[in-house]
Amino acid sequence: MKEDYLITIHGTMEQNGESDSIKLMTRGSFVRKGGNFFITYKETEATGYQGCVTTVKVEGSHKVSMLRFGPTPSQLVIEKGRRHVCHYETGVGSLSLGVAADVIDSHLSEEGGRVRFSYLLDVDASSVSRNIVDITVKPAD
Repeated sequence: MKEDYLITIHGTMEQNGESDSIKLMTRGSFVRKGGNFFITYKETEATGYQGCVTTVKVEGSHKVSMLRFGPTPSQLVIEKGRRHVCHYETGVGSLSLGVAADVIDSHLSEEGGRVRFSYLLDVDASSVSRNIVDITVKPAD
């Protein structure tokens, strides 16, 4: 994997009236294939998923897939107007989560850009959290 882009990910989880945020800056790859954009980076010990590779597939402003490969694989599909049941590996066990998008806003081009999306997570139709992800991609110097 060519790591020629700087990727900044700002994530916020809102749960029970409180919020918690994390920011990650890393190097990774960014490509456009068939009209979709793929942001790929290696997870580290800091994220708790060392040894994994994560790919964020952005399909315009209607669908984002977050795919993690490696020792703790997971797949979240975030799509406007549709609830998906997805597999999520936590490192201590796996979960089936309901995922429903409420915002997907993509401003990506071949040079990089920004994608912001938020989604609601539920387990057995009981709300767990609202998650907001803001990813910026730019060529590394």
